[in-house]
Amino acid sequence: MRVFSNPVGAGSLWFDNLVTADGVPVAYDPQARAFIPMPPFCANRDVIGCNWIAPKQGEFCRACAMTALAPDPSISDAIPNWAQTEAAKRWVIDNLGRWHWFRPEDPGAPPVFHMLAEGDTPVPMGHVGGVVTISVAEADAVLRTTRKEALDEPYRTMIGHMRHEIAHMLWWRLSLREDFLDAFREMFGDEREDYPAALQRHYQNGPPADWHTRFLSTYASSHPHEDWAETTSHLLHLTDITDSFVSSGMTSPVLPDDHNWDAYAEPDSERLIHIAASLVAGVNHVNRSMGLSDLYPFVLSEVALRKLAFVHDWLRRGAQGL
Repeated sequence: MRVFSNPVGAGSLWFDNLVTADGVPVAYDPQARAFIPMPPFCANRDVIGCNWIAPKQGEFCRACAMTALAPDPSISDAIPNWAQTEAAKRWVIDNLGRWHWFRPEDPGAPPVFHMLAEGDTPVPMGHVGGVVTISVAEADAVLRTTRKEALDEPYRTMIGHMRHEIAHMLWWRLSLREDFLDAFREMFGDEREDYPAALQRHYQNGPPADWHTRFLSTYASSHPHEDWAETTSHLLHLTDITDSFVSSGMTSPVLPDDHNWDAYAEPDSERLIHIAASLVAGVNHVNRSMGLSDLYPFVLSEVALRKLAFVHDWLRRGAQGL
C-alpha cells in the first residue's frame, strides 16, 4: 500500500480515490504510481468506479483492458459485485507491477480475465492458458463467508482469489522458460500428476496428516499446481502486508533502519519473509484485542519458508527474463 500525494492541493490520496477531498476528479497512473488531475480517464469510470487513467479518452485502462468478458448485467447485483472485483484486480495488478509484471516493460502476455456473475449455479474459478475466470458473486460478503465455512477455510477474500488465480497464470508464464520447470519440480513436485484425480482424492480423503509441516494450507497439499498458487498468493500477502505497514508510518524493531526501505525492492527473500512473519504475528495480536480473526491465520513451516523464498526469487526476476 502507498499513501499518494494530492496533485492539486493539500492532503493525501488513497489507492481507490476518484476525487480529492475538495471534489477535484483525479485518476491513478499505474506507470508513474501517482495520481493526476486530468483525463484521459478509464471508460469504466462511470460504470464501475475505475479510477485509473486510459491511453486515450473513451478507452479502457490497463487493468480493465485485461477483462475480455464482463458479467451479465441482468443478473442481480452483477454490476456492484463486478466493481468490487475489478477493484481487487487493480490492487493485485499494481502490486505485481512493483516487480514489473504486466507493465509495458514486461515482454510477456498479460492475463485475460473472464468476470462472470452467478445465476442458478456457481461459477468455477480457475486459470487455463492465460485466461483467469473469476466469479464476481464472491464480492458478496455473505456468500463468501458461507463458502469459506463450507470449505473450512481460514481465509477467503476477493483479493485472495485474485492472487491465487493470477498465480496460476504466472506459473504458466514462467513454465515457458527452459530453466524454470526443473527447479519448480524439485521444490514443489511434478505438476504432470493427474490434476482432476488429485483434486478428487483431496476432497474425498482430505489432506495428509502432516500437511502443516509441508504446506501453507490444506488445499496446497492437493497438487503441485495448487501448492504453487497458494504459496505465491501467500508471498504476495506477506509482501503487501509489510509494504502497507511501512507505508502507514508504523515501525517495528524488526524493520531495517533504512527509512526508505521498500519491501518490494528487497532482494533477500529470507530477510523479507522474516520481517513479514514478525509483523503479522504482532498484527494478529492487535486483531485479537478486538475479538477479530487473525489477519494472517497461518503457520510458516521450514518447508513453506523455502517455498516462499523460491517464489519470491522467481517473481522478482521472471517478468523481465532475468
